[in-house]
Amino acid sequence: MSRSKVLRACLFITILLACPIFSRLWIIPVSAQARKELRVGVAGIPATLDPITAIDGAVPLIARQVFDTLVAFREGSTDIEPALATRWSVSKDGLTWSFSLREGVKFADGAPLTPAEVAASFARGLKADPSAPPAGWAGLLRGAPGVIKDVRAVDARTVQILLVQPYAPLLTVLAHPALAVVRAVSGADGTVRLVGTGPYRVVDASPGRIALEAVPGHWGGPARAERSVFLEVPNEEHAEAEMDARALDIWFPAGPPRRTEHALSIPGLRVGYLAFQTEKEPFARKPLRQAVAAALDPAALAVALDRAAVPLQSFLPPGVWARREGSPVLGGTRTQVRALLAQGAWPKGATAAMLASSDTSGVNIPKVAETIGTMLGAADIPLKVQLQAPDAVRAAHQAGAHEIALAEAPVTAGDPHMLLFPLSTSEGARPGAQARNFSFYRNPRLDDVLIRASQLSSRVERARLYQRAQGLLADDMPWIPIYVRLVWGVTRPEVRNLRLHPTGLHRLNTVTLEPGA
Repeated sequence: MSRSKVLRACLFITILLACPIFSRLWIIPVSAQARKELRVGVAGIPATLDPITAIDGAVPLIARQVFDTLVAFREGSTDIEPALATRWSVSKDGLTWSFSLREGVKFADGAPLTPAEVAASFARGLKADPSAPPAGWAGLLRGAPGVIKDVRAVDARTVQILLVQPYAPLLTVLAHPALAVVRAVSGADGTVRLVGTGPYRVVDASPGRIALEAVPGHWGGPARAERSVFLEVPNEEHAEAEMDARALDIWFPAGPPRRTEHALSIPGLRVGYLAFQTEKEPFARKPLRQAVAAALDPAALAVALDRAAVPLQSFLPPGVWARREGSPVLGGTRTQVRALLAQGAWPKGATAAMLASSDTSGVNIPKVAETIGTMLGAADIPLKVQLQAPDAVRAAHQAGAHEIALAEAPVTAGDPHMLLFPLSTSEGARPGAQARNFSFYRNPRLDDVLIRASQLSSRVERARLYQRAQGLLADDMPWIPIYVRLVWGVTRPEVRNLRLHPTGLHRLNTVTLEPGA
């Protein structure tokens, strides 16, 4: 090329770079400009992806991108909406649920979704060893086979789930990825590969890494990123370094991240609460339990919780359907506290004891316990905080060897039954390893409401009963909700459309990257 042509070429490039539109294109790194791959950091990436094996953590998060469920959680809520099933009905006795499948759905290998495939998928849980059921069935369906008697194809579009007893939470828990529909395909080498109908399919799995590729023609619309790669991130230092190096686009930490820039959070499903030993004095007296609730200041609790959790003013967290709004549980005036203490005849010179875990990961339990002790002491309710190792604390709580228990419990899969029933009914108030009702509270009226709510199929009627149950709890106060843990996500600036879900099982098929943002 002649010298004059080189000069003309250089001049042309200079003019292009002077134009704002073209200059932005040139300064974007090629890797960022061309990359259509979303990189997600989590802890606990499995060697193989089987949704039935876990209720929380990396497995169901990744599984939600690959496998669809009969129904799905609504955005920002644990209420449900159609997914693989477009309609459903239940028999009058509550034992037979019928689901009409969406037409035209295919698995990632091209096989059509049929009622027979759905039945075969659920057969994996039905045939599991009852002594060691998969985590999904153990936590969501009361073991294996648990409440499910059979799953069968009725006709070309209908599948039925037959129960051994009415189990109203079924519709909510069916939205959890652990109960996703999978197709088991045997390879020539004898290995079994699990295929889903989700927006992504697994294309590579190795230690600490699972790569997903978008499936063309997904029934819910195409995924916005062509690939999603999940990478093992064992700690915060590793995550920060990878984010700085642009090797990660999103990181889902177990607790609040040190860096707040581009961090998102939403109240999750894990509730911290105080349970009074109602079989013992002095907290067998309702006014004294009410006095404790009135003496707790949500603003002071918020300081102690820092960014790990937020105070909870209802018996169910935000985002859980049937939550009772209004009438905050915590907080009151000094006059109200004094009146309740007088009504309950607080023993002169008595000091209450609160048993709590010494664990500081996530929520700093000792700090929260100390703050509660300070607030109660200022309200003339002297409190001694006893800290022990988590396992020892749980054993003591289950034995009823406490006056006040500071504990945590999840709203498993987001159904109100999964929290209110075990924490509040007589069934969970038997001392021992199966105890969940650490207040050892027995109220036949509340038992009746919660049992009926667990058996009815009408979501409207169930919500009415759960709100009534929360009203009974607010009046009698056997346990007090204190906080709900936050679910966190951290992104790079170029990430768009990440919407966190209370379950921690976020849909990532709408997330995009905007290089240069």
